[in-house]
Amino acid sequence: MKVLVTGAGGQVGRLLRATCPEGIELTACTHAELDIGDPQAVRRTVKRVQPAAVINAAAYTAVDKAESEPELARRINGLGPAHLAASAAACGARLVHISTDFVFDGTASSPYRPEAQPNPLGVYGTTKLLGERAVLEVLPERSVIVRTAWVYAAEGKNFVHTMLRLMRERGAVRVVADQVGTPTAARPLAEVLWQLVARPEVQGVHHWTDAGVASWYDFAVAIADEGAALGLLPSGVAVTPIATEEYPTPARRPAYSVLDKHSLMTLGFHPAHWRHRLRETLKDIAHG
Repeated sequence: MKVLVTGAGGQVGRLLRATCPEGIELTACTHAELDIGDPQAVRRTVKRVQPAAVINAAAYTAVDKAESEPELARRINGLGPAHLAASAAACGARLVHISTDFVFDGTASSPYRPEAQPNPLGVYGTTKLLGERAVLEVLPERSVIVRTAWVYAAEGKNFVHTMLRLMRERGAVRVVADQVGTPTAARPLAEVLWQLVARPEVQGVHHWTDAGVASWYDFAVAIADEGAALGLLPSGVAVTPIATEEYPTPARRPAYSVLDKHSLMTLGFHPAHWRHRLRETLKDIAHG
């Protein structure tokens, strides 16, 4: 089976390459190799590859910067998926598209189901929602949208690496404790995306993260504990909980980002707890 992966230089894209199953003829394009915001480039690439499936891991993910670059975010997050869906439709391919918890406003008190009403708080979430709607409009029966949250990996720019750096440099960090979600390791997410490629009967919007719930503060405490156990950090790093108001950012974050995964769990997908996945990722960093 021929599969085209976009955004192959990002966290999830790199893991999609690393976990590619046997029997897949993979074409993996980084942003430099394929700008999904360019409809002609998308048409040319899809026509050349003739994939049976496309996994779109390309996105503008600079949440705060998006507030000052709305057109660029819209070009990549909103129009890019539309271009991919149109080209996939033209060659009969399926599209597996990654989206985000940021399509919700975070005012819920129980996990968001896939059919919950979106209400993004900022440019990033708004543009990602535009991309979702474009995919569903163009490929309603040959697309899967997977919303995920708080993604990190052993490589790349993410919360885990930021915390490791700050903890080493300062010996103490202050972390927001009133935003709640689920840390999600990129490797198992990539493995789920590959399983969805192999399951053409699965369509529509689904949610996937690791299991469990945490605040950013809880996540940081776990990084400090597990990092010290693996020799990545000194012991005794102080992690202090703070309120969102004490750490202002250009973009508003949803206070509650827990996603309901049951639609995929009923199909045989089983998430491991986020702390277990964090330990695996930190071991990869330690041995890297």
